[in-house]
Amino acid sequence: MSEIVAIIPAYNEEGTIGNVLSALNESDLIGQTVVVSDGSTDNTVEVSKQFNAQVVELKHNVGKGGAMKAGLDQITSNIIVFLDADLIGLTPDHISDLLIPVLEDEADMTVGIFEKGRIATDLAQKVAPYLSGQRAVNRKVLSDISDLDMSRFGVEVALNRHIEENNIRVKEVILNDVSHVMKEEKLGVFRGFAARMKMYWEIVKYFAKN
Repeated sequence: MSEIVAIIPAYNEEGTIGNVLSALNESDLIGQTVVVSDGSTDNTVEVSKQFNAQVVELKHNVGKGGAMKAGLDQITSNIIVFLDADLIGLTPDHISDLLIPVLEDEADMTVGIFEKGRIATDLAQKVAPYLSGQRAVNRKVLSDISDLDMSRFGVEVALNRHIEENNIRVKEVILNDVSHVMKEEKLGVFRGFAARMKMYWEIVKYFAKN
């Protein structure tokens, strides 16, 4: 079996990505970690290299789907873990929980759901659980998604539609005490809210065109 690879799309996440990479480095299951810096202008690349991650530097911001595709283009592994770069509270046990159902052929994909982390992020995932960016997946699930690199924040919507149309086995995995940094915390209330609305709008646009 080829090694398991973690792919982390990241845009200006110097303050949080180290926590995620530390958990991956401590995991006995992860053989390689690829960080895709999606046009970052901060120290995301430098921090990632400090944790011995392979770094793919994109010159321009192409969005989450494009960054994930760029990471996939670098690897040949059959089992991949996708994680957001701004997670809080991630541990090696959470990574194992995501991976084991796929490794034991109980599921083709797992979706990590936050619980007992922070009220705002817990609530968001209860409303729309399949928009989670925390997934372990068998590569064969991704082979027929031709528009993965064309969708921006709608990449999770694209994955979910593909799942529904192809009867792919999916298992939800509870990630206790995990959350992420809100956009309003990263960018300030007004810029963060605007970025959140833009993200939701791109998701809606992608969903509507399909």
